[in-house]
Amino acid sequence: METGRIIKLVSGVYQVDVEGKLYDTKPRGLFRKKKFSPIVGDIVDFDIQNIDEGYIHHVHDRRNALKRPPVSNIDGLIIVMSAVEPNFSTQLLDRFLVIAHSYDLAPSILVTKKDLASEAQIEHIESLLTNYQSIGYNTQFVGKDSDKSDVVASWPNGLVVLSGQSGVGKSTFINTFNPELNLETNDISKSLNRGKHTTRHVELFERENGFIADTPGFSALDFDHIEKDDLKHYFIDIDNYGEQCKFRNCNHIKEPQCNVKQQLDEGHLPQFRYDHYLQLFNEISNRKVRY
Repeated sequence: METGRIIKLVSGVYQVDVEGKLYDTKPRGLFRKKKFSPIVGDIVDFDIQNIDEGYIHHVHDRRNALKRPPVSNIDGLIIVMSAVEPNFSTQLLDRFLVIAHSYDLAPSILVTKKDLASEAQIEHIESLLTNYQSIGYNTQFVGKDSDKSDVVASWPNGLVVLSGQSGVGKSTFINTFNPELNLETNDISKSLNRGKHTTRHVELFERENGFIADTPGFSALDFDHIEKDDLKHYFIDIDNYGEQCKFRNCNHIKEPQCNVKQQLDEGHLPQFRYDHYLQLFNEISNRKVRY
């Protein structure tokens, strides 16, 4: 029996890495009966058959796992946005941050394509990023000719996942980090201001201190697992200010003696952050019940 990490899943075949040696494996039928599927990032036990093939018998407990894209045992989540093509959006960024925190992950922010942005756009984005830095997020703003070693040095050891829209430069960034991968990239759809999907599956690539994952771009973000009363905990700044609210269950909407609203009025909480919280709170409140 061998133990390794699933690094790729294509057409029902799980590629497992054991200290650099790769095995094509399939899960035993018992997983189907349990309605449980291994995912990329899982640590698994499998038996070897035909030299480089095998069958998965056991999946070790996951430390954490993303639902979309499905990947587990993540040590660092990097939310990748672009300055332009597609344009930088704090609303979309905040939604990614909420998803990350809902899965108990500590995200960092990487903004790409600085070289394609105008001076005014760069100045605007940098001013917005200072808000996220003050909350405690690690933020980086890079262009085509930026020193990627500074970016990589800030990443934790282990499995790092790059996540974000299509077209923001995830695959391009990994190609720069490791040109031998030669991942497929594509142009931006001018009419939609978003990228065409080039990554079609989750795959882990070896790096100096672990693995890096390129994931399919998102066309939609799923908040079905988040309850409206929990949302405030996933806006870190709002959650911190909320500790001083009079009522413990305050959702910072119309409740009396709300410290979050007070901080907003005094200019300590950025208006756009509260607006995004309110928009998402209303979306979750108004969603239809699924049976």
